Amino acid sequence: MKTNRYVALFLVLLFAALPLFGSGQAEEQGEIVLTWPSIWVGQDSKADIMAELVAEFNEEHAGSIRVDVEPQPDYDGYEDTIRTRLAARRPPDIFTFKLNPTTAVYYDSDMLMDFTDDLNGAWGDTFNQGNIDTTTIDGATKSLPYEIAFTPIWYNTDLFAEAGIDKFPETMDEFWDATEKLKAIDVVPTSQMTGGTNSWTSMLWYTHFLGSFGGPNAYSRDWDDPAFEEAAAILKRLYTNGNTTRDAIGADAGVSSGHYMAGRTAMFINGPWFIGNIRDNAPDVYEATQLAPAPKAGEHYGHQVGWLHTNIAAAATDDPARREAVITFLKHLTNPESSRRVSLAAGSLLAVEFELQPGDEVDPLQQQFIQAGNEAKFLIDHMEAAKPVDVVYELGQAIGEMVLNDRSPAEFVDMLEAAE
Repeated sequence: MKTNRYVALFLVLLFAALPLFGSGQAEEQGEIVLTWPSIWVGQDSKADIMAELVAEFNEEHAGSIRVDVEPQPDYDGYEDTIRTRLAARRPPDIFTFKLNPTTAVYYDSDMLMDFTDDLNGAWGDTFNQGNIDTTTIDGATKSLPYEIAFTPIWYNTDLFAEAGIDKFPETMDEFWDATEKLKAIDVVPTSQMTGGTNSWTSMLWYTHFLGSFGGPNAYSRDWDDPAFEEAAAILKRLYTNGNTTRDAIGADAGVSSGHYMAGRTAMFINGPWFIGNIRDNAPDVYEATQLAPAPKAGEHYGHQVGWLHTNIAAAATDDPARREAVITFLKHLTNPESSRRVSLAAGSLLAVEFELQPGDEVDPLQQQFIQAGNEAKFLIDHMEAAKPVDVVYELGQAIGEMVLNDRSPAEFVDMLEAAE
């Protein structure tokens, strides 16, 4: 598995000097068709509104520009698809990706469209400038910031009340006491997972506690810093003594979230994009959900895990008409009105600034996310945003070793360091 990833990244670098094929060739006279492999389909909370926005664009530009969405409902499969197409130097016309130390290598090639000049004006003014700065590397903005994220701890207040817990724990002693009270009423305290490409839920739990021990600059510390091991010790305890579900080792995001939505677990972590899903499919749990920062494990408390979650990119092209078609669609997708509709429909927090209109009803849980971001003492990136991809891929294996084979937290950290 690792070999394939190395080959993919090697090819990106090896062929960086070769000419592009497909998208870079001149478009024949007539309708320009843009392909967009998209994860915002199926059961995704943004699926319906994205379909509306694409349909409206296609109707407005009928005969001149058409956007064809290629449904990619599996998140891990989508990322593999994008990596493969970039390695083959055949990027889709439009696609999304997570900007991190591994994917930043794409900026070094000539495959991505550079939006720097296009953003020097009214279009650029609609974006939060700090997010634009984040997606600008060596003076080039080769992807657009789109979705931003905070991932506080979600907790079910109905289950907490049933267990006799009147507020979310602020200290680890209070936290462990709460887990025992929840187990006493046959409720599993937390949702965890080691599956997928990034062990998503557990990666976020680990990051919360890493921030408590290591502070806002935790990732700048060496692996032998005690913060990594101390956070790992808490993560190991979350996986033992009935503190998570029996299927957590190997579970994917659907399993982890499914337990929370079914009321089988009392605590969960995810971002605002999940609001639409839980609101539509588990309304009772949605109504009972409140958000909180992680308990104080080290010197720091009140922080949140936060980062730029999704970037939008486009294939570079030498055809001016095709380039203009891409820019026209992206301006439609990211204009303040479209962004307002996406945010209201899905609960997502976006990098585009917009004003609410009279009669707009902001989701109460989304309001909590906004409040959580405003009140955060500091933000810390999750591991996928801060470390190379091989460290993230190793995380699930390392958790499994630590839990199933009783490896120590120090050995867990050694596995991550070796992957880097």
